[in-house]
Amino acid sequence: MKIVTLILVVSVMLSLSFSAAIKAADTGDKGNVGVTCDARQLQPCLAAITGGGQPSGECCAKLTEQQSCLCGFAKNPAFAQYISSPNSRKVLAACGVAYPTC
Repeated sequence: MKIVTLILVVSVMLSLSFSAAIKAADTGDKGNVGVTCDARQLQPCLAAITGGGQPSGECCAKLTEQQSCLCGFAKNPAFAQYISSPNSRKVLAACGVAYPTC
């Protein structure tokens, strides 16, 4: 029961933290020009990142879509702990998304 409560609390905190969207600059990846960086789009990855499970197909699709935004998220104190966590690296690897080098 404690783990469910913890996941719920983290989910609520992240949902509140993800209120700001940032317009991404052109990062040289022509497939992501004009992508709107919105950490809320990564909500499907929350369980895999916080719990260490396998990411869903939706999670991988959103990570791929938001890949050019990951450095910005990593530099934001509200998200840095999630981007730099060991589980985040596992999720990125499982989805075939390169870990950001900022």
